[in-house]
Amino acid sequence: MDSQLIEYIKQSSLELGAAKGALGDGAWRYGKDDENIGWLVLDRSDASANTISETVLRELDAHLAQIEADLPRALVIRSAKAQGFAMGADIDMLAGMEAEATETLLTEAHGVLDRLEGLSCPTIAVVHGPALGAGFELALACDFRIAIDGASFGLPEVKLGLHPGLGGTARLPELIEPTAAMQLMLTGSTAHTRKARDLGIADVVVEERHVRGAVTAILNGEVNQNGRGLMARAFSLASARSIAATRMRREAKTKAPEADYPAPYALIDIWEKYSHDPKAMRKAEIASFAKLLQSETSKNLIRVFFLRRKLKDGAEGANDIAHVHVTGAGTMGADIAAWCAMQGKRVTVHDPDTDALGAMIRRAVQICKDAHKNTLETRDTLDRLTPDPAGYGIARADLVIEAGPEKPELKAEIFADLGKRLKSGAILATNTSSLSLTDLVVHAPAKTRFAGLHFFNPVNKVPLVEVVSHSQTSVATRKRLIAFCNGIDRLPVSVDDAPGFLVNRALMPYLMEALLLMDEGIPKERIDTAARQFGMPMGPVTLADQVGLDICLDVAESLSQSLKTPTADIPALLRDKVEAGHLGRKTGRGFYDWSDGTPSPESGATITDDLTDRLILPMLNACATCVREGVVGSADEADAAMIFATGFAPFRGGPLHYAKARGHDDIRARLEAFAVAHGARFTPDAYWRGSTTV
Repeated sequence: MDSQLIEYIKQSSLELGAAKGALGDGAWRYGKDDENIGWLVLDRSDASANTISETVLRELDAHLAQIEADLPRALVIRSAKAQGFAMGADIDMLAGMEAEATETLLTEAHGVLDRLEGLSCPTIAVVHGPALGAGFELALACDFRIAIDGASFGLPEVKLGLHPGLGGTARLPELIEPTAAMQLMLTGSTAHTRKARDLGIADVVVEERHVRGAVTAILNGEVNQNGRGLMARAFSLASARSIAATRMRREAKTKAPEADYPAPYALIDIWEKYSHDPKAMRKAEIASFAKLLQSETSKNLIRVFFLRRKLKDGAEGANDIAHVHVTGAGTMGADIAAWCAMQGKRVTVHDPDTDALGAMIRRAVQICKDAHKNTLETRDTLDRLTPDPAGYGIARADLVIEAGPEKPELKAEIFADLGKRLKSGAILATNTSSLSLTDLVVHAPAKTRFAGLHFFNPVNKVPLVEVVSHSQTSVATRKRLIAFCNGIDRLPVSVDDAPGFLVNRALMPYLMEALLLMDEGIPKERIDTAARQFGMPMGPVTLADQVGLDICLDVAESLSQSLKTPTADIPALLRDKVEAGHLGRKTGRGFYDWSDGTPSPESGATITDDLTDRLILPMLNACATCVREGVVGSADEADAAMIFATGFAPFRGGPLHYAKARGHDDIRARLEAFAVAHGARFTPDAYWRGSTTV
């Protein structure tokens, strides 16, 4: 939303509140205009984005009492924050709450939203940007929802091991087709503007300048409230709900086992039992939410939420990088350039291959589409993204990102050329995933302003970026790069120059152990199933195919050389596949056949603890080594990096958090037993013996 418009909304609400003597010292501003329409504006002064806290709800209750005493013609609720309507409940408020206190708080909160729903004048939520979680539930308590183009609606509580707790489990299925409502809640997915309108969440979709007209149309009876239709009425029958619930549980089981993720199953249970009785449904919702909040899954997923916030809040200083130049329009370079342009940066991209530059533009369009950008936003992104075959943008760039092939001699040539054209104060960052910055810095033009920015593929899907420092990287350079990553909506973790940095150092032992297990005759489907049952998003054999077996081999050999580990630990069948040209997804064939899309291997064989531990413990051991050696600053940062870069089972809270919960003595004993049975690669790190702070 335009910043001037935001300021106008704020100022208007202040003036209205002052003129009518309304309450307006807290998170809300209220006043009535000349047409006797009440405008209630949410604007938390203690946060850059609105969240729904106990204080916000109590203040809302006080405003509703005043509104009831002097009823306007209609009540319009909206946000004065540029970021959107409201981002959900205040997680700090929920974390650590006991079940009884949670039930009490939710019961009171339900009363506030019921009071809003019960107002005898029309109530209208005007939503720009995200309305998520409790923010969406606030909008659901209104009679109508006007969506500003670009708005989105979602109930993502399942991602915190919960389900909606402010009446959303009852109100959303009452508003739209029930199975569509359940799908949104069970997956935590978001309905963007057009989908929200099609589902019936948004009654009207308009541009900002037409909000007043939309409000008038509602008051004139020109906008019909959504009706759920015949299918919704059919679910008043217990037999219909039972059939649908059985199907939902079956689908949930393919994605999230109940033992690991109980929230979807709890939601299905209360919907099946009580959705015909909204009052009983809301009561059951409160009790279920309070119980789930005490589960280990929820506690660990809330921990992941805080880890994400910690990485974002760790950015110091201003994001002063406005112009980015990318050298290399291959897969990584093109994605980095497109993402930076979509996030508002001016981007120039140099590559002697004009076909690659053309493909980059097409890729940028697809990335915008995946991000639900409209035609205007996509056009603006492309306006900021300039193919630059001659490299003219180098002289104007604040940051140059080198994304060429992983060949030291080629990077040395690129750096030599860049050194002649970089402007004073510009940073040079390499996107290398395996080469030593200590070796590369010899060729860098400004040693203190040279570092690594290791993005992961695909850039638009994997939020983590490793900000890699070598011994001569200045503190100022590192801080500027961290702020830059934060400014382009990526999660920066600071790591030192070491073989494989952090993520690849920890990931490769996991991948190599999977292939060594295959060498021993364990079917690849069984190996992948073991990893997925542990909670990984895909099995290691599938992942190796997706990354590219040639890249896996290159990284494995580089790590083996740097860490002086036996090359025998690199499976022979990996070399065989690479020599045969079967490199995985990109060639259509690797360990799996990719000709019909991503494989979905399943194994009916029993998965033993030994098999799972042989896969997972090498990853934990490598993470421990990185913490002990100072490659990464803390166990929390290591956990965050592995969750956000590799998808390490989020409900376990991260690899080192999982190890701590399981017990370091147990981890050490298992590694020692594996070292005897399978070789020195399992030798436990000193971390498990308590030689470093856990």
